[in-house]
Amino acid sequence: MCFDGASNSLGHGIGAILVSPDGNYYPFIARLNFFCTNNIAEYEACIMGLRAAIERNIKILEVYGDSALVVYQIRGEWEVRDPKLIKYSDLVAELIKEFKEITFHYFPREENQLADALATLASMFKASKEAEIMPLKMSIYEVPAHCCSIEKEADGRPWFHDILEYIKNQKYPEQANENDKRIIRRMAAGFVLDGDILYKRGKDQVLLRCVDAVETRKILEDVH
Repeated sequence: MCFDGASNSLGHGIGAILVSPDGNYYPFIARLNFFCTNNIAEYEACIMGLRAAIERNIKILEVYGDSALVVYQIRGEWEVRDPKLIKYSDLVAELIKEFKEITFHYFPREENQLADALATLASMFKASKEAEIMPLKMSIYEVPAHCCSIEKEADGRPWFHDILEYIKNQKYPEQANENDKRIIRRMAAGFVLDGDILYKRGKDQVLLRCVDAVETRKILEDVH
């Protein structure tokens, strides 16, 4: 679990992410509409993440945060001197009892980017209590959107022609610049050539045959 809090002129927000052993991410985000310091926001974020883990019956948890003060106070290495943080520290101590095994680790802010982004978003975004905000889903695009068009290119070749040529013959288009070549190489890593047939490797490692516009229309006609 990663957590972070953010306090700025626009407000206070917290973010936490649970990451499963198989790499699935479960983000949590909240805006704090009460007086809050940076350290209070950090504790609130940590508690939100711990409660989310408890609700999901997680018993073994590694916790990461970029607040040295909060992490080392929870670990008992630093004394809690601020009266405003004592009750937070006590609450975390109670929540920890719900776990069979739990560890707390400090790591730099640059390694905690997702939790930091969630907390910052919550601090800047104002919503009424009645508003229902759906979770955000972020995708990562490795290539430009136009690269996966199923239509034929201007020269009548299928959209995957350049990838096929690179995989078969290590050749680039005549007018390709260095950036174009880099994109083709990156895209080619996600394809498999079997004889003369090119396949796209899916996230689940299932191979999908690449077809041009004519073949696509024929397949759709056969289906209907």
